Amino acid sequence: MGRHRIRGALALGAAAGLLLTGCGAGDSGGSSADNSGYDSGFPAPGYDRGSGGTGEQKNGDDADSREFEPAPDHLSTFALDVDTASYGYARRTLAEGRLPDPSTVRPEEFVNSFRQDYDRPDGDGFTVTVDGARTDREDWSLVRVGLATRPSADSGERPPAALTFVIDISGSMAEPGRLDLAKDSLDVMTDRLRDDDSVALVTFSDEAETVLPMTRLGGNRDDVHDAVATLEPTDSTNLGAGVETGYETAEEGLREGATNRVVLISDALANTGDTDADSILERIASERREHGITLFGVGVGSDYGDALMERLADKGDGHTTYVSTPEQAREVFCEDLPRNIDLTARDAKAQVAFDRATVSDFRLIGYDNRAVADDDFRDDSVDGGEVGPGHTVTALYAVHTRPGAKGHLATASVRWLDPGSRAPHEESGALETGSLQDSVWSASPRFQVTATAAYFADALRSGDDRWSALPGSGRLGELADRADELASTTEDEEVRHLADAIHRASDLTGQD
Repeated sequence: MGRHRIRGALALGAAAGLLLTGCGAGDSGGSSADNSGYDSGFPAPGYDRGSGGTGEQKNGDDADSREFEPAPDHLSTFALDVDTASYGYARRTLAEGRLPDPSTVRPEEFVNSFRQDYDRPDGDGFTVTVDGARTDREDWSLVRVGLATRPSADSGERPPAALTFVIDISGSMAEPGRLDLAKDSLDVMTDRLRDDDSVALVTFSDEAETVLPMTRLGGNRDDVHDAVATLEPTDSTNLGAGVETGYETAEEGLREGATNRVVLISDALANTGDTDADSILERIASERREHGITLFGVGVGSDYGDALMERLADKGDGHTTYVSTPEQAREVFCEDLPRNIDLTARDAKAQVAFDRATVSDFRLIGYDNRAVADDDFRDDSVDGGEVGPGHTVTALYAVHTRPGAKGHLATASVRWLDPGSRAPHEESGALETGSLQDSVWSASPRFQVTATAAYFADALRSGDDRWSALPGSGRLGELADRADELASTTEDEEVRHLADAIHRASDLTGQD
């Protein structure tokens, strides 16, 4: 999350498909890219725009992110992000026979909800992959920037965890698929965490209460199970009090050398107490700065405060997900959370530089809230994203090349701080026009999945059946057929779910 977060910019999500190009952890401040061939005035990774540069995005907070970046701004800079809640909530809404509100559709979270096949580094840090394919619109291509961290370590190799669960027990949480999912998953997770891990429980409705202070699990698992069993829905949603008490409890139970995290489980529908987002967010930001406590937001419910949960996680250097089934909840709490407690990178940021000689316009697909000023890419005091092992982050660009252009197209760089020493590192990857595939639909299956997810989000965002702003898109029925083929090709259950969701949206919009 950058100091200059402005709608219409980029932010690679660290949880879902990190900018990658098969490089290991680089030297501090270095770049693996070959900086030769920048004679056309294209800024190499070390380029300094100076005080007169146009580093910040030009779109205002409420601007439509569909606008293309005007020349000569050929730099795109963002904080990494691994949220996936928007896609999960859209699937839930479509399953109920409704189209999601376009304001809740964040394309990067659709894109980053799917497995990628990027190379991975041996140690902490990232690999960077840049590839692309031409669309059926003249001189327009989709360019994918992918980042990947090392695989998740075995449970015994990670540091201990100190997890403070802040659980919404307001009346709305009585709906099936909310508090019941959380209780069941917390019980199973408690049995899977290690003896040297610690857990605290905080509940909130009208007021907040610490039900269980930070407790080592070794010899005390029954105490955690007993505390979970007491959770029952009641009254209103004082989210501000829950966040306040949750962070106080986490601070009291802070463990040196451990991963200290607050896990907020809520429908994020604050309706009593402090409902001002800015004051709640400031508390989270201060705790993150002073104590390194990160936030993981788990959204639930058919009515869900998506925007507030996303902002909370951004301020807390964390990420969000959304669950609506027992299977999803168990995967999040029992598999993803314990496996990804460790961090491999802090304050991770990416910058993509497009060559002026070959690129006339470009647009990042999504990442509206994750922009960082271009000049702040190498300012390590500017906040970035926290990324754990086993993550990939993908950013997709629509790129308009100049007619007949050949040669260097773009260089993507990622910069991060070592989670222990906080030493800075960089890696880079480049793309030539000659490496573009002839068609999106003849590219690799995983590239096609990325494009399909982006086209789907773009269609839901547009709100009607007009030709989408994303080059190369068509009607939803056509896209659903392509998703069906990809589900068969990849044999990936998640791609099958994507195809089903697109079919539902096609039926609802009449775009069959």
